[in-house]
Amino acid sequence: MEKLDGKSLDLVKTNIEALKQLFPEVVTEGKIDFEKLKLVLGEEIEKRNERYEFTWHGKTQAMKLAQTPSTGTLRLDKESSKNWDTTENLYIEGDNLEVLKLLQKSYFGKIKMIYIDPPYNTGKDFVYKDDFRDNIKNYKEMTEQTTKANTETNGRFHTDWLNMMYPRLKLARNLLREDGVILISINDSEITNLKKLCEEIFGEENHICDFVWQNKKGGGNDSKFIAVEHEYIVMFAKNLNVLPPFFEAYSEEYLKRYKEEDEKGKFYWDTFKRKSGKQYYPITCPDGTVLEYDEYGNKISWLRSQDRFYKDLEEGEIRFVKTENGWSVQFKQRLPKGKKPRSILDDKGNTSTGAEEVFNLFNRHVFSNPKPVELIKYFIEFLTDDNDIILDFFSGSATTAHSVILSNAKSTSRKNKFILVQLPEILKENDEAYKAGYKNICEIGKERIRRAGDKIVEETGKTDLDIGFKVFKLDSSNVKPWDPDFANLEQTLFDLQNNIKEDRTKEDLLYEILLKIGLPLTTPIEEIDYNGKTIYNVGFGSVLLCLENEIDLDIVNEMMKHKSEHMTPKVIFKESGFINDSVKTNAIQTLKKNGIMDVRSV
Repeated sequence: MEKLDGKSLDLVKTNIEALKQLFPEVVTEGKIDFEKLKLVLGEEIEKRNERYEFTWHGKTQAMKLAQTPSTGTLRLDKESSKNWDTTENLYIEGDNLEVLKLLQKSYFGKIKMIYIDPPYNTGKDFVYKDDFRDNIKNYKEMTEQTTKANTETNGRFHTDWLNMMYPRLKLARNLLREDGVILISINDSEITNLKKLCEEIFGEENHICDFVWQNKKGGGNDSKFIAVEHEYIVMFAKNLNVLPPFFEAYSEEYLKRYKEEDEKGKFYWDTFKRKSGKQYYPITCPDGTVLEYDEYGNKISWLRSQDRFYKDLEEGEIRFVKTENGWSVQFKQRLPKGKKPRSILDDKGNTSTGAEEVFNLFNRHVFSNPKPVELIKYFIEFLTDDNDIILDFFSGSATTAHSVILSNAKSTSRKNKFILVQLPEILKENDEAYKAGYKNICEIGKERIRRAGDKIVEETGKTDLDIGFKVFKLDSSNVKPWDPDFANLEQTLFDLQNNIKEDRTKEDLLYEILLKIGLPLTTPIEEIDYNGKTIYNVGFGSVLLCLENEIDLDIVNEMMKHKSEHMTPKVIFKESGFINDSVKTNAIQTLKKNGIMDVRSV
């Protein structure tokens, strides 16, 4: 029976395996032979010492941080969740670096859109300080701190920010689908470094656009030089080559002109004649009139080529209309799929809009400078389809969740899901939110989702909307580490007979297992009571678990009744759960006789 690894996805091992698949000859005993790799790659090796390189102090360690598996887990918090049994949305409290590591197996290549609003490094918005040695311990220390200053007098001002962003973006890329995109809000302070960072991680060729968002309107006369009233949203693709064209929906006002409709769709009649152009040729009207020159003797320019004109005429896309001024040549201007998004965003709300939206939900100011819902909703509506997952791992006031729910409500078919991650940074006692009873940022975010969801249902009347969310919190693993006390080895071995921590529940362990074997945290779970013991049927029989003590063969036989008809399940037990070793051996043989070879323990 295989023992489950307590770590998250090992990215180094995964990369080596991928390289082995491409070039099996360069891997020997699990190690990369770089000399062979150079030979395989031929002339594509950079041999010069001097070349363009984006680097900074600490980059190597930042790369290692991204590759080091997490030993933590995510513990469920049903009490602060909403609609736990039915929702497919997630709200995760914890250091996003560790959370991103824990999501690698379950959500690898599954995220359609990532939007993040990270610290801008203004000098007053920095709290993340990663610890290569023990980031779980470091996380618990961070949760007891308020936002720290990272002043420009710090010799590592930009370096600290880059070291924070690099591993998170590296891990985020893994989670994107091949047709996925990432959008990152930023201002002038780090726009240059962010672009270089993204070019390295996502590839220069996958840069799509730097949106300019007008975040302020009016004021600014107290500025020393220029009243800056914009920020940027940097956009990169996972793989630009597989992205479909982007179209945003037209407004109802624009669509009014498309009054006619045939078997091909909606259209209106537009003039074929154009004031400027290079398509010059004579057109003969039904009565023999030839249109080639205007009243001033200038050649008439047409919208399309002569060949295209005759093709459209034959297909009924062209008509001749006799007017007081002579013949008018017209064509069917068909309704396009949509209009191309623009890089200047001056009509998607601003910081004042965002603040007002939060104020209207709480009746007080509980969050500074939140992004407006319309801004995030705009991206969701032209970048996603139905049942896509949107991730925000700097979720702040939870604008992204609000935007997802509202976007779903405004659509007839869209049912997107969100995953939000936020560090539970404590609030200062003089903050309005603290005075209102909120102790950390996560409490504000969760309450906003609750209130926004209820309000949207009330306003739209859509009672089938998913306005819930499952809450999980980052913590150390539920499984005791092997840390022997050699002075009392006998007691240590005795304690490890039950290797699950005393303060953890079966459900805690269940969700850690889901993460470690690569199943989404929203996978359907059925609890089966058998003689007072719980059997978990996960994913309609794809995984069967029993995490009880005193397991006998009757329980094993009961588990077999719930296996999937369409796939061979994984079966998982607690290592010390069987009555004795004989029952464990017989259980494994029973499972093998039923065609189940993947049997594991924790």
